[in-house]
Amino acid sequence: MPALELIDEAKRQLAICNACRYCEGYCAVWPAMELRRTFTSADVLYLSNLCFDCRACYYACQFAPPHAFDVNIPKIFADLRTDTYQDYAWPRVFSRMVKNNARAVGILTTVVVVVVLALTWIFRGSAVLFGVHVGEGAFYEVIPFVAMIAPAIAICVYAFAVFCVGAVHFWRDTQGTLHDYADAGALRKATADAFGLAYLRGDGSGCNYPDEQFTQVRRVFHHFTFYGFLLDLASTTMAALYQDVIGWEAPYPLLSVPVVLGTLGGIALLIGTSGLLYLKWKMDRIPSAPTMTKMDVSFILVLFLTAVTGLPLLALRETAAMGTLLAIHLGVVAAFFIMLPYGKFAHVIYRYAALVRNAIEQRRFAAEAAPEH
Repeated sequence: MPALELIDEAKRQLAICNACRYCEGYCAVWPAMELRRTFTSADVLYLSNLCFDCRACYYACQFAPPHAFDVNIPKIFADLRTDTYQDYAWPRVFSRMVKNNARAVGILTTVVVVVVLALTWIFRGSAVLFGVHVGEGAFYEVIPFVAMIAPAIAICVYAFAVFCVGAVHFWRDTQGTLHDYADAGALRKATADAFGLAYLRGDGSGCNYPDEQFTQVRRVFHHFTFYGFLLDLASTTMAALYQDVIGWEAPYPLLSVPVVLGTLGGIALLIGTSGLLYLKWKMDRIPSAPTMTKMDVSFILVLFLTAVTGLPLLALRETAAMGTLLAIHLGVVAAFFIMLPYGKFAHVIYRYAALVRNAIEQRRFAAEAAPEH
């Protein structure tokens, strides 16, 4: 669980919000908050991960800083989410990488890229690394297929295991039950809210980000980033089908499904991550938590680097630069997935779990409030 002082401060601020209720209906947090008269540690953990950091409540609040009540829900919730990611990181020996995420990402990315380049040079030689390779199997002339796929599978399995452990602990600590896992209606509602970024839409005017003005720009850049990432995953999946089912080896033609999906995904990632980095630079710092901000920026930067290294690889794959670009790109992607459970991507797991719980809770409340016939 997050630090006790953070939980107590969140309880204090939520008690003020619950008495005021001016922000009723702003996002999913407030209807969930209003179902409670008092707040437990589990409630605070749940509500903080239900927050989408739209900041509408902060700019609307009459008790926000510099008022003596010092109500700053976006900041306290961001601090709580940071503690959540650290507390549920597994194994515990790696949990410190969460709060030192920016440094860890920078060091790890540099080390992995250098190691991949060095191993390619050592085992394949400079003539291969800097040579021109064309046609089917060109990538594997630089880095053998097994050397690509075996570490990738191991890293993905490890990340998935870490997320599963964290999700189980979070669900238990927020008083979720095993029966809730099988609630198909709640899963559908949570999935629709997550994929549509419903709570960044506000009432249709958007959210207050990077400042007090309502705008849809953050939601738009989030969509570019999220769906760009999914397109790249789809590209990798299609490439695996081409490789393992049909028997076609990469690189594939420019108009093939994997290349088209990967290109669109890379362009979307460049647009989305560039926009999000700009918003981070311009944003109001008062409702933000410094550690979470650094975590956000490091995550966005690595996603940006995957696109920045992937698109030139596509464009220059039939030149002598291909080997170097391939090694750098694979190094960046490997570092991204290694750090996945220990950075901002963790919000996907905990926020989705909070959305599932919210869907269950709101449906039960509606059923209890419905008049009997």
